[in-house]
This record gives sequence, structure tokens and C-alpha cells, in this order.
Amino acid sequence: MTVLEVIQRSTDFLTRKGVESARLHTELLLAHVLQMPRMKLYLNFDRTMTEPELQHLRDLIKRRGEREPLQHLTGSTSFCGLEIAVNRDVLIPRPETELLAERAWKYLGSLGESSPAALDFGTGSGCVAIAIATHAPHAVVHALDISEAALAVARGNAARHGLGDRIRFACGNGLVALPAGFLFDLVVANPPYISTEEIAILQPEVRDYDPRLALDGGVDGLDFYRRLAAGAGAWLKPGGKLMAEFGDGQEIALREIFAATPWWIEAIEPDNTGRARILITHLT
Repeated sequence: MTVLEVIQRSTDFLTRKGVESARLHTELLLAHVLQMPRMKLYLNFDRTMTEPELQHLRDLIKRRGEREPLQHLTGSTSFCGLEIAVNRDVLIPRPETELLAERAWKYLGSLGESSPAALDFGTGSGCVAIAIATHAPHAVVHALDISEAALAVARGNAARHGLGDRIRFACGNGLVALPAGFLFDLVVANPPYISTEEIAILQPEVRDYDPRLALDGGVDGLDFYRRLAAGAGAWLKPGGKLMAEFGDGQEIALREIFAATPWWIEAIEPDNTGRARILITHLT
């Protein structure tokens, strides 16, 4: 069977299974199996695939048809141009979170301090902390998560990018897990913001494969923002900022939460689709 025939048949199968962008996902999985760039497939349409290659691809296509995420099948994803390993212990990074990471490293880069300190609250795969450390090489980056399994993935990703000695990881439930007396110029967070009830109606790729710890934000999805509003200020240097990603339709509620505390909201910034997505705030 040729590469082109495999692409056509696999695309038809994934389409019947309700997978979005079935052709693209087929090509990405095939490129993964053949260990070549996706665009090189177009130069190899007439290539006959070996039986081991076909069997490997069949297994991956079957699993994708069962709605296992593409990123789990290939083992990694791209975040801010960096390869980040992912599995069922961590949330797959979303494109909108790249904007949060970019805002963070640009802010740190604007500071006159020689070694500004940043905290990635709920680091998961470590993608935000790694992007910050890469683009703000003068910064000291701390990364916190409640899950030891997630931190194992994050540490591996940091080591992959040569940042194992620049990111300090900590495990614990909230900011109390941090070293006493340490203050940050920036706290950046992409906390769980899906309401408990809503999780049941998410796409299977998210509902069945992303860790619930990384999704469930409580009854209204806002539990972690209340915790940040109440506690993050104690960990900020004077003039320090909090930047956080939030979910669709949560802007008004977030404004109310932070208005009831000594925070000043500098901006609510949109993502690439125009939806309100990033909160930027500092203490009054």
C-alpha cells in the first residue's frame, strides 16, 4: 500500500469517527511513523509502506479514532516553538496559553532588575515556565504543582531544553508549598477553570484524557482565582504583577472577585479569536 493510499483510507476512517481535521491528523501520525517532516510526505506519495510501518500506523489511527489526543500519540506538542512532552498526567498546552507566556517574558524583560523572579502557579507540563526561562534568560523561575506526576513531566521537559538548573520545582497544594519569605516580581497562572458540571460535556479528547486536576475549577470554575486573589499578593514584591488565563465568559465574575480585594486590574486582554482571555493585575 502506498503512502497516498494510506492517507486516503486513514482520513476516511477518522472522518467517520468524528475526528476534526482528519486529513491533517492522518498526515501528522504518518510523518511520526515514518520519521520525516509532514511536508515530505507529498514527495513520497508513491512510496510503498512496509508491514511494520503499516501496523504501527494502524494502531495509532485506531487510537485516534477512539479520540485519544494526537499529542499523546506522538508524545509531544509545540509550545512557543518549543517541543514539550505530554502524557495523561498533564494538560495539553493550548494556543491561547502561548499569549500568557509571551506577556510574562516580555514583562520580565522590561524590568531593570538583574534577576527578576517569576512563579508559574500550576505548571503542569512546565510549558509556561520553560518558555519564560527560554525567552527571559536573566529571570529566576519557580514552578509549582500539586501533582508529583505532572512535575516529573515538567522536570523532563526542562532538562530537554537545558533548563533543569534554572527552574526550581515545588510540589504542594497552593502557595503555602513555596519557600517561606520568597517574593516574586510576577506570578503567572493557568489554573483549572472549567466548572465541575461542564467537564462531562467536553470533547472526549479533553474529558477522557486530560487530568481532572488540571480541569476542575469547582462549581463555577473560579475556585483558583479566589485563592489567587486572596493569597498571591503576599508573595509579590512591591509593584509585582499577577497574570492569569481564564475561560470563556468568566471576565465579569473575575472583575468582581478582584474588585473585592486589594488588586487593581490593569487589563483584560483577548486571545487570537478576540475572546477575553488574560487577566493582568497588581496590588493597589
